[in-house]
Amino acid sequence: MKVGLFIPCYIDQLYPKVAVATLELMEKLGLDVYYPTRQTCCGQPLANSGYSHLTYDIDELFTHNFESCDYVVSPSGSCTLHIKEHLHSYKNIGSAQHIKKHIYELVEFLTDVIKVENLKATFPYRVGLHQSCHGQRGLRLASMTERVEVSFSKPKHLLSMVNGLKLIDLTREDECCGFGGTFCVTEEAVSVRMGQDRVADHLNHKAQYITAADMSCLMHMQGILKRQNSNVQVIHIAEILNATL
Repeated sequence: MKVGLFIPCYIDQLYPKVAVATLELMEKLGLDVYYPTRQTCCGQPLANSGYSHLTYDIDELFTHNFESCDYVVSPSGSCTLHIKEHLHSYKNIGSAQHIKKHIYELVEFLTDVIKVENLKATFPYRVGLHQSCHGQRGLRLASMTERVEVSFSKPKHLLSMVNGLKLIDLTREDECCGFGGTFCVTEEAVSVRMGQDRVADHLNHKAQYITAADMSCLMHMQGILKRQNSNVQVIHIAEILNATL
């Protein structure tokens, strides 16, 4: 099994430790990981802003980068969902369709494809889990309170395998943090207020860390925490699952 590692541009530029943790975790699990060095942004910001017609070259490059892979895995729910729903190629339609059907966010790949049931990870802290909207409602990483369905959470399932980790209960566990990509720019005041409410829920339940499967949401909450001079830190779920403290 050849697994292509797709690292979103903002993780590459701002949070490289998340990329390293993802790679190390996958290698620990015995996966043959391939990292295309010419990968770029997936085109999601352009598409979300109404400029999807400008992503053609990006799509072609993405398809070329990962066409030889059995699976593509990324530590980002939003970027994964974008590729899954919007990747197009005029030069290699078959490869693009294969990628769309075989791209997975890291958590869903670990739970649904290779079905991890044991992790040698240790993280002895109180952790609040933020369920990102794209992951929860787009990729179905967790159940939603607005639907009548059996409760489940793939991130929680993996975090339950981490030694010493105390997962705290939240009052509104699947509420949006307000980031929303370009939404945080076009609706700054609303975005900030939503983020403050989301952070407050974690602080009220004495979280030491806030984790999620999307670093973009964590980046948004990190900014709010810093402005509040809080000691609470954000950490991507890959870093916890790879931790050996």
